[in-house]
Amino acid sequence: MNSTLRIASANHASIKSCARSPTTQKSAYALRSITSHRAEIHTTPSLVYLIGQPRSRPHMTQGHFKNGLLQRFDSETIRRLDLNAVDLPVNREIEFPGNRIEHLFFIEEGMASMTTTFDDGSQVEVGLAGWESVQGASVLMGTKKSLNRVYMQVAGHGYTTTTCLAAQEFKRCSVFQDLTLRYLQAQFIQSAQTAGCNARHSVQQRLARWLLLCADRNGGRILPLSHEYMADMLGANRTTVTVVAGQFQSLNLIQYTRGKINLIDLPGLEKMACECYRVVRDHLTNLTEYDQGVGCTGQVNEQQLKAS
Repeated sequence: MNSTLRIASANHASIKSCARSPTTQKSAYALRSITSHRAEIHTTPSLVYLIGQPRSRPHMTQGHFKNGLLQRFDSETIRRLDLNAVDLPVNREIEFPGNRIEHLFFIEEGMASMTTTFDDGSQVEVGLAGWESVQGASVLMGTKKSLNRVYMQVAGHGYTTTTCLAAQEFKRCSVFQDLTLRYLQAQFIQSAQTAGCNARHSVQQRLARWLLLCADRNGGRILPLSHEYMADMLGANRTTVTVVAGQFQSLNLIQYTRGKINLIDLPGLEKMACECYRVVRDHLTNLTEYDQGVGCTGQVNEQQLKAS
């Protein structure tokens, strides 16, 4: 580690062609966060980083990652993306309605919610994201400003890349494009299934489905969530959710203490859940089974990238 504390890794050709504007040079994380997180310098023998700010790990390969998409990218793709590691505390904003999308986030640990926010300040969840996801990828479809709020509901960490570098990689028409499109498809399926579920199924079925999807992304059975929060995410009355959670506890499906839910019987919860859980779970399970999409005709060369 040299004497100069650096966050970004060494510049290379793809970064030079993607000069950052004054806006992106500022910390988009601090500007967009509803909850303010003051940066603190931490040092370890192998890493210097800022809490709440991007941090880099040089010479990264697939073996470094838990994120399902990053695991499938080759070393050259990872190098071109110039990934920066970042801490993702609870309530950290990843996207906010009306804000420009300037970074893509690959979640390694933790869980994020995508919600639709209404004029009265209420919100309903339309998607969950964890280790299988890349957030902010809608910018690659032409979306400049976010339509949804995306924020961390369970703390974790991940990696970011700028939208400019991601757009360059997307134009290569290779594995990054294919897997990103597959994730966006999975996100759409989850949102569509959630809309149908909220309209047709009981609160018991919806709560069981939601708890199971949380467990799949959180990688554990303990969820630091309150009844009020669950009610918001399900678009249900808090009293109703409290009654249903009490029923689940009496059946030894869960154990609830203030602000924490322990999922005791996952097979039992699956019996209580509607088919929507299996639809979303099975699609996400097959997400990274890479098969070249029909839209890709082969990799483009460097001259074609520069011309575009």
